[in-house]
Amino acid sequence: MTESTYHVRRARTADVPWILEVTKPLVNSRVLLGKDAVSVYEAVQEFRIAEDADGNPIGCGALHVMWQDLGEIRTLAVDQSWLGKGVGAALMQRLVTDAKDLGLGRLFCLTFEVDFFTRHGFVEVSDAIIDPATYAQMVLSHDEGVAEFLDLARVKPNTLGNTRMLRNL
Repeated sequence: MTESTYHVRRARTADVPWILEVTKPLVNSRVLLGKDAVSVYEAVQEFRIAEDADGNPIGCGALHVMWQDLGEIRTLAVDQSWLGKGVGAALMQRLVTDAKDLGLGRLFCLTFEVDFFTRHGFVEVSDAIIDPATYAQMVLSHDEGVAEFLDLARVKPNTLGNTRMLRNL
């Protein structure tokens, strides 16, 4: 398949049930953090959807702004039948463009898919990538993804074995 057989667009509320369905196997295998439907509806504006030529969704991904210059690539998932056909790369390209449009300078991800993210300019990081004052502000967030980023104990069972990666834009 080529990119001409699919395209990436903004997500709509009608996409939320599909997002929950396509991510379900990844949540069950603990590759992604599970999200309640209400959380996905609240964040629908962060999502992009790849769809085939017939308008069927085939992939999704989200960009979450975490701080002034820092965003996170989240919930990147592709329908099994479309894996290896460039859909994830197209979603990544759109999310990077969105990040640049927002004025972000860095993108973070917490992933098991190290090779994929490495191909897209991410490098593994082990040190803190934010200063203590920013950490003190971000720790106030109720967002589970921010808790993952901050490496808080309450999300440890879900993040064991994941690799922390960063891309400078």
